[in-house]
Amino acid sequence: MTTACIITIAITGSVPRKEHNPAVPVTLSEQIDSTREAFEAGAALAHLHVRNDDGTTTSDPDKFATLQAGIRQHCPGMIVQFSTGGRSGEGAERGGMLHHRPDMASLATGSVNFPLRIYENSPELIRDLARKMLDYDIKPEIEAFDLSMLYQALNLVDEGLIKAPLHMQFVLGVKNALPTIRQAFDFMVSELDRLMPEATFVAAGIGRHQLEVNRWCLETGGHCRTGLEDNIRWDKTRLAASNAELVGRVAGLCADYGRHPASASEARAVLGLGGVDG
Repeated sequence: MTTACIITIAITGSVPRKEHNPAVPVTLSEQIDSTREAFEAGAALAHLHVRNDDGTTTSDPDKFATLQAGIRQHCPGMIVQFSTGGRSGEGAERGGMLHHRPDMASLATGSVNFPLRIYENSPELIRDLARKMLDYDIKPEIEAFDLSMLYQALNLVDEGLIKAPLHMQFVLGVKNALPTIRQAFDFMVSELDRLMPEATFVAAGIGRHQLEVNRWCLETGGHCRTGLEDNIRWDKTRLAASNAELVGRVAGLCADYGRHPASASEARAVLGLGGVDG
């Protein structure tokens, strides 16, 4: 028996554009097709942004609804996770699509410096987004860009704003935030295990660190994230051909660590999620 690994596909994100890699999906139809291909390659969870016609990201609720409907039609059971990230809007509008009740939504539990801006998440905004997720029975994926965000997420559980157990995402390799250092990764995983042993985790390695961090997660019992949002290249010399190609790379690694890519139903069981209508 092997242990299931939930592969998250981050299909498009808020930074890469087609001029960086023509495979990056931008339109809703492109995103639906790319997600379907990734699903067929082994992804069980889709982390989603939506874009305007000019390529900029947006929190437009109608676009999120259309994307979710397309994924649910073409990827039966796949976990839908909306991004409430800061490049999609200002303040409370970042959660303006949550009434569509995706399975999950991202939630950053603190502010952090990015290369050219501050990713600002005030305590008031964090609590507002957490309350909306609680009201709509949406499981947060806690995005931790530094160590303090882990402890803040645990505080929100104590306050009753997030249901236990947590699902954490450690983001490694963003300039000015957490570096891709194994000792830092191991410490965060050990702290999560010490303070909430029933929690689950995934880690995102940005750019050239993506595959390295995938290996760390597989080795330590975590789950994996990949996709053109985090890395538009396969390696230093070649662009990734698609999100499905990146998923296939992770799926192929699983057996080396006694793991297998989780099916959609397995992923839902691991994360404590009901069925699509549950």
